[in-house]
Amino acid sequence: MIGQSLGSVYLAWEALTKFTPQFYFDTSGYAFAYPLARLFGCKVICYTHYPTISSDMVERVKHRSSMYNNNSLIAGSIWLSRCKILYYTIFSWLYGLVGSCAHLVMVNSSWTRSHITNIWKIPERTKRVYPPCDTSALQMLPLERPTTPPVLISVAQFRPEKAHGLQLEAFALALQKLDPDFPKPKIQFVGSCRNKEDLDRLQKLKDRSTELHIDELVEFHKDISYRDLVQFLGGAIAGLHSMTDEHFGISVVEYMAAGAIPIAHKSAGPMMDIVLDEDGHQTGFLASEKEEFTEAIIKVLRMPESGRQEMAAAARKRAQRFSDQRFHQDFTETVRPILSAREG
Repeated sequence: MIGQSLGSVYLAWEALTKFTPQFYFDTSGYAFAYPLARLFGCKVICYTHYPTISSDMVERVKHRSSMYNNNSLIAGSIWLSRCKILYYTIFSWLYGLVGSCAHLVMVNSSWTRSHITNIWKIPERTKRVYPPCDTSALQMLPLERPTTPPVLISVAQFRPEKAHGLQLEAFALALQKLDPDFPKPKIQFVGSCRNKEDLDRLQKLKDRSTELHIDELVEFHKDISYRDLVQFLGGAIAGLHSMTDEHFGISVVEYMAAGAIPIAHKSAGPMMDIVLDEDGHQTGFLASEKEEFTEAIIKVLRMPESGRQEMAAAARKRAQRFSDQRFHQDFTETVRPILSAREG
């Protein structure tokens, strides 16, 4: 992380020596360039999607928890874990120092704001502006859904942090708990693969569905068009999301806009900003363990059609809070004071 950060400083120096703007606007998370931009006389504005380092990352190393961002080799060694904690501590201090040089910080969620405020310590200059989610095509889909069979959907890249395996296991458990005469639901995994590791991960999911004897009820769709994605979302009664600490969760917003009831991980963006009541009506379910996901799946499957449509309608209304228009409005209101001050 330090190497990449120093590289960003050099890149910023090259750019600033060729042209020095009034406003230095960063949307890539290269906070180590902020002090340099200030030295060049720029007003520094940033839109931060995700903190480069967070207290959650440090805590996982302290507890030696193996995860996608904490290698099992390091988690299994007390000495390597201590070295990583020291590295994280130093980097976190530096990250806080350079981040505090920003004149205006915009963040994409309450979770990101909490962590950035904790590290950069400039709460008065830190504003939450939800990212734009163009869901206009999804909002047009009818809320009525075919339920023979009922379909669940999961939309995410086949990356390790997306925890597709948890969804598959929860679905298999739900099948066991449903009455024998209940219509067998299907689940569709829709996503893209970046590299061979993702392709191997996808194959392991296929193999696991065969081991669980549910392969006839599981579909995998790789690298499909947006048009096909809209069609799949239009046929789903619920959408699954199981990534821990997803800073925002655009896929969850897409589920809601499409009329698919979200069953999302009980953390970060989905919990703090997205899957919240709308006008007193529930908009979805939150879960963290396999059994909780299973329980939520069964609840959606057993819902009467009128109840499902009522929840889907509330979810769709909430999704409108994250529209392109709302982003434009909030973004403009947030940057206007600093732009006006510069003009003055």
